[in-house]
Amino acid sequence: MGRRIIRRRVVRVTLDGIRTIREEKMAVEEPLEIRFNGTSFTTSMRTPGDDFDMVAGFLLAEGIISRAEHLVSMRYCAGTDEDGNQTFNVIDVQVGLGAQPPDLSAARNVVTSSACGICGTNSIDEVTKNSSYPLDPTRGIVDIKVLLGLPAALRQEQLLFSATGGVHAAGLFSTSGELLVLREDVGRHNAVDKVVGAALREHKLPLHDTVLQVSGRASFELVQKAAMAGIPVLSAVSAPSSLAVELAQETELTLAAFSRGSTVNIYTHADRVSSGS
Repeated sequence: MGRRIIRRRVVRVTLDGIRTIREEKMAVEEPLEIRFNGTSFTTSMRTPGDDFDMVAGFLLAEGIISRAEHLVSMRYCAGTDEDGNQTFNVIDVQVGLGAQPPDLSAARNVVTSSACGICGTNSIDEVTKNSSYPLDPTRGIVDIKVLLGLPAALRQEQLLFSATGGVHAAGLFSTSGELLVLREDVGRHNAVDKVVGAALREHKLPLHDTVLQVSGRASFELVQKAAMAGIPVLSAVSAPSSLAVELAQETELTLAAFSRGSTVNIYTHADRVSSGS
């Protein structure tokens, strides 16, 4: 697990007052600063690992890039700890022809927490982005049995969660139920960025015949990230927000939530969920 896990001693206390000292594994949370040609743009708290995927997915969600060719380079740069060791917590990005470079004069001046992917946005108008990959209502048809099986399939592959109990997961599946990409992170939006970024860097966008399964709730930002990548179906094990449902309806994305065992709620565009087999 590398830099993604640390070990800490904890005191375990029971109701009858018994105290024991034990070692536990914890998921690492560290800042990642994103720069453009040396100028700081934003900083996000994340679990180290798959950082280039996360940055690529984040830039897609922000509308800065829409394909791998827009990324000229990504590299780790300045950033050392108290002992002078490279922290790998600063990435400098160069984008090329076709990209929409950000206005660095309006760069986010707050640290985005692992619980929020749009906390530093300056206005509500900046939140909604237009996708380069409009969703096709005829693509992404998934059988209900496949859809209901995705949370268990995701959970089975969550190795970091199994070790720490402290991370979210996002998995990209084919409509037949094959796991294509899985990423884990302390931030649910980071996990999705890492999944989408991995697909983008492998030149696989748009993801028209896939399902994105997430381990937590379905927020507005997760719907937007899915739509920006051309993912037609987003499924969550927990609740959706009202704005997530509104955006899913508008972008023609199928939003499923409370996917647990033998039932699931389909909030938008239910025609993509088939019950024929």
